[in-house]
Amino acid sequence: MNEERKIVVEEVEAVSAPPRARVDEAESPAAKLERKRDYLEGFLQQKPHDLSPGEPGGSIYDGVIAALKDIFDPEIPVNIYDLGLIYGVEVDPEGAVVVTMTLTTPHCPVAESMPGEVELRVGAVPGVRDCEVNLVWDPPWDPAKMSDEARLELGML
Repeated sequence: MNEERKIVVEEVEAVSAPPRARVDEAESPAAKLERKRDYLEGFLQQKPHDLSPGEPGGSIYDGVIAALKDIFDPEIPVNIYDLGLIYGVEVDPEGAVVVTMTLTTPHCPVAESMPGEVELRVGAVPGVRDCEVNLVWDPPWDPAKMSDEARLELGML
């Protein structure tokens, strides 16, 4: 315990400056302003060739989702898809669509009219033969099912 610690101090008069970074192939100002080629642009625009219209990304499926995004809850200024009321969309090869959905509460004032509106709007999508709406209460809806866009719209994000 009685060992003494020895601190050694080294005095330095000057320190050499670190080498500067060098760029050998500098772009001209005109080349910097030109639009660079976006290699992902074509890749992101391309859709799979063997995609069925009823699969996610297909024309009928995307049309159904767009129709659902046009239906708004009368009490909340957010569409029912972003609100998380749509639990599933199934499209068979013949164009029959089954939408599984819920409402915010069983005592919702639009409990009688909302499924009918969903059926009418989805049935109007080109390529849809008919639409069936299944209204379920399990699992119950909660705010965690909302999309980030809906939360932002309602000031919850």
